[in-house]
Amino acid sequence: MLKDYLPWIIAGLVVLALVVGGVVLTRVAPESAATLRRRPRPPRAHFRNGDDETPVPVKRAGVVINPTKFADLPAVRARISGTCVANGWGEPLFYETTVEDPGQGQAAQAVRDGVDVVCTLGGDGTVRNVASALVGTETPLGILPAGTGNLLARNLDLPVALESAVAVALTGRNRRIDVGELVVGAVPTGDAADGAGDAGDVPETHHFLVMSGIGMDAQIMAGTNENLKAKVGWPAYMVSGLKHLVSPEFRIGVKVDDDLEFRRRARMVVIGNCGRLLGGLVLMPNARVDDGQLDAVIASPRGVVGWVPVATRVATRQRKGHPTLDHKVCKEVRVRTDRPVPVQIDGNVIGEATEVSARVRPGTLTVRVSLT
Repeated sequence: MLKDYLPWIIAGLVVLALVVGGVVLTRVAPESAATLRRRPRPPRAHFRNGDDETPVPVKRAGVVINPTKFADLPAVRARISGTCVANGWGEPLFYETTVEDPGQGQAAQAVRDGVDVVCTLGGDGTVRNVASALVGTETPLGILPAGTGNLLARNLDLPVALESAVAVALTGRNRRIDVGELVVGAVPTGDAADGAGDAGDVPETHHFLVMSGIGMDAQIMAGTNENLKAKVGWPAYMVSGLKHLVSPEFRIGVKVDDDLEFRRRARMVVIGNCGRLLGGLVLMPNARVDDGQLDAVIASPRGVVGWVPVATRVATRQRKGHPTLDHKVCKEVRVRTDRPVPVQIDGNVIGEATEVSARVRPGTLTVRVSLT
């Protein structure tokens, strides 16, 4: 299932196209790791105040799984169950995502079933959908990385090995992080030249945990060949990226917090909640998941040669005050375009729009992280 990847692809493409170093990106497949471990013993019953007749309920985890990520799902379930029991928890409850419901409904059901933590086993898209059901609640989210990017897990320094990730989800500490809220306007039915939607447009609201964007990054996601991806994996995105390296420009109007709106041409706009990418690349150097702010990066290169300063600024982590790659820090940002452009949220392409607005919701999601 596509959609576990984010605009970090852009930086990788720049590095590849301009021969600025080599970044080795490896696919993380926790289901393929073979481990030797002792047969776990079932959790012992605990009793309140020495009363042998009143046992304390054993904790249980709910695990929302994207089944498309695994060739041997029963084996993966067994490994998770074994780790839960070995840590004194009961057998977990499992919920599988579907095309119609990629995680939000399953997470809500897990909360209704009374689990102590809701874990997501999939890529960043699955994490986003599961987290959407937990925003504003006290139920913690445990992240069991099973995608290629796993960007939120990497920004939180979480382990990618399955058993280690399960152990952190069960025994780690709670950390409150920010959530981005993106309001997407519908494509106008009339003249789009001024970037304003039709009066009958109904905006859609989405959450994002890593990054959302409009323009080139979303075009790369949408243009990746699924058959090629199944055969070669991540390089399929490189093929799509090279095709869109000189994507059409579009005019934008950007309003950051209470500042006056400014206008320019752009190829993409990325709005992030965290900034670390794969291969040690950092698109947004000072972005943190709990700083109460969003970061917006506007890329406006002219032609292939125009990506040279973009690559330089990604490598040197310099952003501000340059029209090729400008960086804004804000609590709210609105972007209007002169024509419909594709929009992606945490790697999920959701269609086209001429206006998006993003704001930060500080500390509204609880995530289990390592104790250290």
